Amino acid sequence: MMHLCRFYWDLTMLLLMVGNLIIIPVGITFFKDEHTPPWIVFNVVSDTFFLIDLVLNFRTGIVKEDNTEIILDPQQIKIKYLRSWFVVDFISSIPVDYIFLIVETRIDSDFYKTARALRIVRFTKILSLLRLLRLSRLIRYIHQWEEIFHMTYDLASAMVRIVNLIGMMLLLCHWDGCLQFLVPMLQDFPVDCWVSKNKMVNDTWGQQYSYALFKAMSHMLCIGYGMYPPVGMTDVWLTILSMIVGATCYAMFVGHATALIQSLDSSRRQYQEKVSEGQPGRAAASRGVQEEEGHSGVVMSACMS
Repeated sequence: MMHLCRFYWDLTMLLLMVGNLIIIPVGITFFKDEHTPPWIVFNVVSDTFFLIDLVLNFRTGIVKEDNTEIILDPQQIKIKYLRSWFVVDFISSIPVDYIFLIVETRIDSDFYKTARALRIVRFTKILSLLRLLRLSRLIRYIHQWEEIFHMTYDLASAMVRIVNLIGMMLLLCHWDGCLQFLVPMLQDFPVDCWVSKNKMVNDTWGQQYSYALFKAMSHMLCIGYGMYPPVGMTDVWLTILSMIVGATCYAMFVGHATALIQSLDSSRRQYQEKVSEGQPGRAAASRGVQEEEGHSGVVMSACMS
């Protein structure tokens, strides 16, 4: 019963992590009012679940690297978790924006009309991006699910890796699109940025996200620069970063696809190797039979004479 509860908990956390990694960048980048009830409820529920999962990890068995033994001693689990992923999980679980929200309610409202207040809001958005470190949990949970379903065959493992890689590439495109809009927004939309050139500062978040995603994918696929080429140094470095990430993803995809193609023919190749290994034995056996038959014929002819 306990294992079944843990199974459903891991499934819930997996879905929640995927939702967080998709929704949080959009909310931080494109939502002008982050204090709406739906957004607050989503963040409170997410942060609560991740904090509970952080505690449960101290009571969850850890499989050793050689997959021969599971560590179940609470003291060893605590030490190993504190030395491995605890810091990353703890940082990604801190509700940074709500700490600032509590601080805001205790400070005079006239303070937020100043330029310093705008810098604090921007700093809050940057710190909120720390929650994207939850990607490390997603990778670990996917690896655990591969072990649950015993992905031991080459073909199945290669297919799972390719599906994971495609999902990771789409997630990086999504993040890059949000980054393409977030950086000009933090700079108050300079005149030479792509948002100002396209006159999209006051458009809906759906239109802004669509153009930002198009610009990001154009960079990552190295097929263009979007509507306008980069002008300022910020746009230039964002474009370089997008191209590097896109080229890396392309190389990884080619490598995994090659492994998949090779694994498709692995069973046939193994069969052919076994057949080729058995052929010399069969040839020697057939030569032995022929020699024995020849010897028998010689003996019979000698007896008849």
